[in-house]
Amino acid sequence: MDVLTKEQRHKCMKNVKSVNTKPEVLLRKALWHDGIRYRKNYKKLPGTPDIAITKRKIAIFVDGDFWHARNHQDNPGEQIKSNKDFWLLKLARNVERDKEVNDALLAEGWLVLRFWESDIKSDVERCLVEVKKYL
Repeated sequence: MDVLTKEQRHKCMKNVKSVNTKPEVLLRKALWHDGIRYRKNYKKLPGTPDIAITKRKIAIFVDGDFWHARNHQDNPGEQIKSNKDFWLLKLARNVERDKEVNDALLAEGWLVLRFWESDIKSDVERCLVEVKKYL
């Protein structure tokens, strides 16, 4: 059971950001500092990549651990305390949509890189090295 009221939960969920999250900004700053130029939230592409290096056709997504079900394959629903069926369906659909977006971008000749928010927070340099492999 949720410890928050419906109104409190609504307010919390309303404040969840989808652009300019801390991990996105951290990765973008590392790229910019290294001289790598990009477009952010590039709406001209399927899925609106968080970062697009248009000259090299590289689309980068910063995936939230919860929202893109990082740990749900091993322990589905372990973190979810209420409305479990709804959330499991939603997260499964998010993962499915990620695959569809990857396929659409690949079909257009783009390379797709996806980084987990926790990986960026713990070692942004490793993520930067991964991007630089393809430049």
